[in-house]
Amino acid sequence: MFLRIDHVGIACHNLEEKIAFYESTFGLTVVSREVNESQGVREAMLHVADGEQGASYIQLLQPLSPDTPVGRFLAARGEGVHHIGYGVPDVTRALAEIGGKGVRLIDERPRHGSMGASIAFLHPKDVGGVLTELVESPKQVP
Repeated sequence: MFLRIDHVGIACHNLEEKIAFYESTFGLTVVSREVNESQGVREAMLHVADGEQGASYIQLLQPLSPDTPVGRFLAARGEGVHHIGYGVPDVTRALAEIGGKGVRLIDERPRHGSMGASIAFLHPKDVGGVLTELVESPKQVP
């Protein structure tokens, strides 16, 4: 079902400072920047590696305000890993399969994600305390 680790989402207070750190320390490159109003974040995707099943990224997340999910996460836990995103070939099918095994779904159907992906989240209490995101990358047109 999982193709790869698509990305690791990291909550941060200052997006520009964290981008500078990841660029200078690890040599990563920003490939996308977005503001996602519906999720209440400014984000940057930094390319880590390419594999047979697609690329992997670090996703840096800065909340737009303290009352967003990432804002509340930062207040409770501080900066750090917020979630893990796994690449799947079909997010709708993955939701049905995983939900059918008793895992609670935060999203009953896919929604818009970073870089045009379709995404959905699984409830962390049913996944060992880890907020888990399913990511279906946009289809590549030959």
